[in-house]
Amino acid sequence: MVPRLACSLAIVAAVTLVCTRVFAVNATTAGFVYLVGILWLATAWGLLEALLASAASMLCFNFFFLPPVGYFTISDPQNWVALFTFLATALVASHLSDRAKKQALEARARQRETEQLYALSRAILLSDFNRSIGFQAAQHIAQIFECGGVALYDAQSGETFYGGPANLPDVKAKLKQVALQGASLQDAGSDLLVAAVTLGGQPIGGLALQGITASDGALQALLNLVAIALERVRTQEAASRAEVARQSEEFKSTLLDAIAHEFKTPLTSIKAASTSILADPATLSPQLRELTTIIDEETDRLSLLVTEAVRMSQIDAGKVRLERQPLETPELLQRVLEHFEPRMEGRSLRLHIAERLPPIFADPELVSLALRQILENALKYSPPTSPIDLTAEAGEGRVTIRVRDHGPGIPERDRERVFDKFYRRDTAGDRVPGSGLGLYIAREIIRAHGGDLWVEDAAGSGSEFHVTVPVPEASTV
Repeated sequence: MVPRLACSLAIVAAVTLVCTRVFAVNATTAGFVYLVGILWLATAWGLLEALLASAASMLCFNFFFLPPVGYFTISDPQNWVALFTFLATALVASHLSDRAKKQALEARARQRETEQLYALSRAILLSDFNRSIGFQAAQHIAQIFECGGVALYDAQSGETFYGGPANLPDVKAKLKQVALQGASLQDAGSDLLVAAVTLGGQPIGGLALQGITASDGALQALLNLVAIALERVRTQEAASRAEVARQSEEFKSTLLDAIAHEFKTPLTSIKAASTSILADPATLSPQLRELTTIIDEETDRLSLLVTEAVRMSQIDAGKVRLERQPLETPELLQRVLEHFEPRMEGRSLRLHIAERLPPIFADPELVSLALRQILENALKYSPPTSPIDLTAEAGEGRVTIRVRDHGPGIPERDRERVFDKFYRRDTAGDRVPGSGLGLYIAREIIRAHGGDLWVEDAAGSGSEFHVTVPVPEASTV
């Protein structure tokens, strides 16, 4: 910095010498020459050097070109105007030139980041399945982003893949920490960034980068691409399991799981692209920003649907592991209803919740999935103008949730069969879309919690589904 400041003063001195001794130009010409030198300094070096040159040029302009020459005084008031006009012009021009330089540097940096992200996405998509995809991804990141060291942690397999020339001691514990908490760690001393890799809002691993220089938007897009790489590992493993489990009951579940993961790969690519575009909203028109936001939100929704398909396949294969925790029934029902808000289209959904309901002890994701299947069934089989009633009450050591529609109802002979896999009533097969798995999955989830699900005729018209979930003994009144 100091040498450049000294060079700035030297340039002003050189301009003064040329204008006074070599060509003996007038004050106007000298002022323009000073301005050209200041603009060059602002463009080449920066604002600080240009400001110093502006102050020095003003003093030289006053001393050598404004009468009385040779003194730091001005006899003609008009020359005061000329002097301050020169100073203001020099300062404004320096600022504008410096800002233009910074904008050009930022544009080049964004272009470089875009090229790096494209190169990484292409490398991941062209990865060799005969080698470890995680290891290849770590190597590609280190090479493309010029990192000193890279460590990629896959939470599902517990493996850590390394790339780059530098060793990263004790990084595995940090990777497990961010994968568990979904947060990020920054170690300024070692220039190390450790961030969580998420997919569908859930942490699936961690990424450690040493010596990387990238914007927040580029880092987020990089993490999304890493999620693609980890998802490809899962896809590869799912495909292998499908080959081993062929011609068995488990094969159907494994195949659905592999297909769902294949959907996740392009969904994550779309999410990475929309996140990267929205990272710089100032460059987008309002219409393009709105359309990109819709893409981003609908990608999250479709990703949730694919995740539910994977969960259903696990239930069907008997691989369900309940992660129970205390749940407040009103909050649980509210989360379930939020899923249906965009699809209600003016339909009334009446909620009746008894006071002082005891908490239930259940897996929040699975119970929510079961309730969504029941509500989905009620919406599909009832008139679009009819309301849906959702009631929750407690009694006899359990919480009972009832979902009532105003559809055609279910004959008594079919009330048990509707919970069979792939069963669909003849009257609904052609006009109502579905696979015949929803109620089967819902009942299996509820029964896995020690509860039950059945259907009765509603008073008047329609059907009423009853869901019972036991409460912990300590909560029983």
